[in-house]
Amino acid sequence: MQMYTVSEPPMTAPTTDWNPALYARFAGLRLKPALDLLLHVPALPEGDIVDLGCGNGPVGPLLRARYPDIRIIGVDNSPAMLAKARETGSYTTLTEADIATWHPDTPPALIYSNATLHWLPDHDRLLPALARMPAPGGTLAVQVPHQNNAPSHRLWHDLVEQNFPGRFDPATAPGINDARRTWDILDGLGDLSLWETEYMQRLDPADDGHPVRLFTSSTFARPVLDVLDPDEQTLITTLYDQAMEAAYPRRADGSVLFPFRRLFFTLRREP
Repeated sequence: MQMYTVSEPPMTAPTTDWNPALYARFAGLRLKPALDLLLHVPALPEGDIVDLGCGNGPVGPLLRARYPDIRIIGVDNSPAMLAKARETGSYTTLTEADIATWHPDTPPALIYSNATLHWLPDHDRLLPALARMPAPGGTLAVQVPHQNNAPSHRLWHDLVEQNFPGRFDPATAPGINDARRTWDILDGLGDLSLWETEYMQRLDPADDGHPVRLFTSSTFARPVLDVLDPDEQTLITTLYDQAMEAAYPRRADGSVLFPFRRLFFTLRREP
């Protein structure tokens, strides 16, 4: 029988936890880049697989299907997300930890991180540290959104600054370096492959807001909404919905075509 464990939580916790149900509303669209990244992972040496920033566990079944006999460790700082990840039955161990300071007990064969590292600062330090953690011949595989300059993301910051100046610091928003800078950070640390893909996503019609707002409010917009009280949140989301109608107009059936750019890389350590 497979055994599942959860380690002790860290000393500090986020001010607001993730909403697994809202995040899962677009699970299929979020899973496609995760699968594309997994298809680029090379052959692995012996060792564990770490799903770094596993969230509610959408990638767990993919990892378990590809590596049925290998220990899979899920790491995340959200108790609510870890509880959902446990329900997938895909993980050998689930660990509540701050990814910025996390370190494996033994060098893993694969550190796989899907749509997580953009939440962490100081990639000049973080990425080389992660790249050195896998075992010889092991791989660090990463996928992150690269959408901050698009209207879907930029307008959250613009609207809060226009209506509540000084309340939100854009420097605290999730984000990443561009592809050239990311390459320079990782250059020389192993066999590096880096690419970007823009996905043309079809968002289903929705009666409770513009589909792009529903997509971004569970992720990128969380830090913005966290600094506002309920009435202020209502104002900003109303203004954002109106802006999205112009930036991403609805089609005849109410759906929206939403281009979304992501950055990928795999880095394999020398055997």
